[in-house]
Formats: sequence, structure tokens, C-alpha cells
Amino acid sequence: METLPINNLDIPATIAKQRIFFDGNKTKDYEFRVSQLKKLAQLIKENEKLILDAVYADLRKPTIEIFGSEILIALSEIRYVIKHLKAWMKPQKVGTPLNLFPSSSYIYTEPLGVVLIVAPWNYPFSLNIQPLIGAIAAGNCAILKPSEYAPHTSNAIAKIINEHFDPNFITVIEGGLEINQALLAEKFDHIFFTGSTAIGKIVMEAAAKHLTPVTLELGGKSPCIVDEECDLETTAKRIIWGKFYNAGQTCVAPDYLLVSKSIKPVLIEKLLGYVKTFFGENPQQSPDFARIVNDRQFDRLVSLLNEGKILIGGQTDKSDRYIAPTIIDGISIHAKIMGEEIFGPILPVLEYDQLSEAIALIKSQSQPLALYLFSNNKQKQEKILQEISFGGGCFNDTILHLANLELPFGGVGNSGMGSYHGKATFDRFSHRKSVLKNSFRFDLKLRYPPYRVSIDTLKKFIN
Repeated sequence: METLPINNLDIPATIAKQRIFFDGNKTKDYEFRVSQLKKLAQLIKENEKLILDAVYADLRKPTIEIFGSEILIALSEIRYVIKHLKAWMKPQKVGTPLNLFPSSSYIYTEPLGVVLIVAPWNYPFSLNIQPLIGAIAAGNCAILKPSEYAPHTSNAIAKIINEHFDPNFITVIEGGLEINQALLAEKFDHIFFTGSTAIGKIVMEAAAKHLTPVTLELGGKSPCIVDEECDLETTAKRIIWGKFYNAGQTCVAPDYLLVSKSIKPVLIEKLLGYVKTFFGENPQQSPDFARIVNDRQFDRLVSLLNEGKILIGGQTDKSDRYIAPTIIDGISIHAKIMGEEIFGPILPVLEYDQLSEAIALIKSQSQPLALYLFSNNKQKQEKILQEISFGGGCFNDTILHLANLELPFGGVGNSGMGSYHGKATFDRFSHRKSVLKNSFRFDLKLRYPPYRVSIDTLKKFIN
């Protein structure tokens, strides 16, 4: 059956050409990988204004947030990867048991082949480029699919990549649902998806038809616990920053607060104060507060404002896709806002008497992508680590664990599978090939039929 092009793009043919390029072994060369990473870094620098303008057009992000979370983080990762790549590519010699003498054992990393990277709209540049960095470093060919919900950034990425890289090596394919479906119908050697849990299930189902391995970077309701043994001033400041960065459209933003009842009134007072300090009396006029990505997300978030008591915020303007930074008290665990990831500038506050109550509440839900605990109590920190499963997080801060390239980032359970950043991304796009090398110098006859060794003799090797 002939495959019909979509928007004048023959996706199977594009993939086939990348397979031919990959089979030419060019991508396996260390110098090639480094040259392509350096080229990518240079293109990002040369197109800084294009990227800043595109992301601003899609999300109205403050310029400093765009540069830090979209451009600087990508350039930092490229520098880090280039610094370590030679060591990562080197075969790793591992131990060999005495009974296999005189052989030696090695682990070789090899690229997977042709990979698909499907990115979301909330950090529309960096969440395309960071996985791509690892794919290039590991020696793969790649197809990028930016989010159609951030069209300006999607166009910018396509311009930067498609005008400067061989499409048989890397190419960007733009489009909506039809393109996504066409891509997922094809066989790749790995699919890297960042987005919602619901779409992650669709991606995984499609990949299963080809036995394609997947990395799913999803989300969930990331709790933020505030214990009485903390610096409330700094705690409030860091929570407000982490929650309302990018107007709350961050997969690891604190989704809801669990506050010790004894300090709740004081913490709330400080939280309200920092909303005003950061964004002024009218945050809609602040140049430091982003907007909601589209009307669909706007309407969904507005529907979450109907329960509880609004302590600050609550104002909305659909024509501007503006929702004020909002804090809500008096929320029940059964409220609608507690039934889904908020992914916007709305922060519900719940309280607890004992830490065990907070732990039980968190464990009653799916494992979160992130967890935050503000407490100087080492025993309570250890209790959280031992009793709650979560992707990653911070003690006494929010979202900064993403900034350390030595820390793998990823979810667990419904919040995702597989991790990346730094070496973890290189590993994600590599196959670890195990090889045992033997010698012709010794050849024990005991291993061959007719067998003259007894089971009792063999048992000595495991005692």
C-alpha cells in the first residue's frame, strides 16, 4: 500500500533516509558528535533573539526566565556533555569471575539508531533541545516534533535545525495531531516523550506495537510539605518563586501545599506578602509574570477557581490569557483541584497535624514527579525519603534539582519512566553492549561433552 505524504512530507521516507545515514556509521565517530554539538551551541547563540522572541510570543515569559530556562540550560548541557563525552564513550572493563579465566569482560556503548523526540509547550525550546543533545552525544539520528501549541517556538526550532543540519541526520517535523499520529505509527529505535500522563499512555501503546522502548517524562501533583522546623521567611520566598515561575506551567512546580497546622497562619501571611513583593499589587501589569499558553488551558484553570477560599488573586482576563497568581485555602482532598495536575498559577493550601497525615495523603495518590520538604529536621527528611516514592525533588527549596546535570531527572509510576539530563541522557539513547573476550591459550575439556564433571564439583563454584 502506498504511503500518502502528509503536508507534502513523506514520513516513512524521511525515517528510511535517516536509517541509511545511520548505517553509514558517521554518527558513531567521536569527532562528528562533538562537531555537531558545537554547531548546535553556536546556532543557539546566533539565534538568541529569534528564540527569545518566539518563546515570548507563545507564553509571554519574562526575558530572564526565557534565557535561563530555555537558552542557558541548553548551552550549559552542551558544554557539560562535550567535557565528558570521550570518557562516556570509552569501553568499560568490568570484572570477570575466576571460572571464566583467562577471559576479560567489557561494556560498550552504542547508539540506538533513529529516535523520535516529542516535546511539550511549557518549555518549548529547551525540552526539545535537551533530549536532542543526548541523542547526538550518543550517536543517533533524530526526528524532533515540537508542540503545535507553541507555534512560534516550533517554527524557530525548525528554522534553526532544518536550515543548518543534514535532514538525514536531524530534522524537525512540525504539525498537529495528524502529524503526531503519523509519526507514532512508524517504527523508531526509541521514543522520548515529554507531556501529560494521558498522552503518555497513547505514546506507549503506539510504541508497543513495534516493541519500541520509550522514555516518558510526565507530571502529576507534586506536593510541597512545610514543617514547623524551617525558616518561614525563606520558605515562603522559595515556594512563591517555584510555584509562579512560568505562571505555574512547570511539570515540577509545587502543585499544592501541605502545611503544619501550627505555622499555617504565619506562612500564609508571608506567602501573600511575597506574591505582592514579586509581582506588585496588579500582577497583570508586571513584566515578570507569564501568560497561559492557550484558551483551552485558560478555561480549564478558571474552572478550578470555584472551590475553597481565595486568599489572593483569582482575577482572570481571557483576552490576555491572564490568571493572577492565586492562593486558595479551605480545599478538601476531594475537591476538583486536587483531582488533576494544576499546571497553572493556582496554589491550594492544605494543613496537617502530624507529618504521618501528610505522608498518608501523598501516598493515597499516584507517585508525584517531584516532592518538596521544608524542614531542618534530619529525621523527618529521612522519613520522607524512606516512605514516599517520587521522581526527584528538593529539601528546603523548589525545582532547583533540575539545574544539576549530575542528578538524573525523571518520574516514577504515573509520573513517568526513564530519566535524563547529563550522562543520564547519553545513557538513555545508548545500548550497553556486553562483550566477553576469551583467549585460545586455555581450553578446559571439562566444559565439553561427554561430561565427566559431577554436580558436586560444580557446586563448589557457588559455595
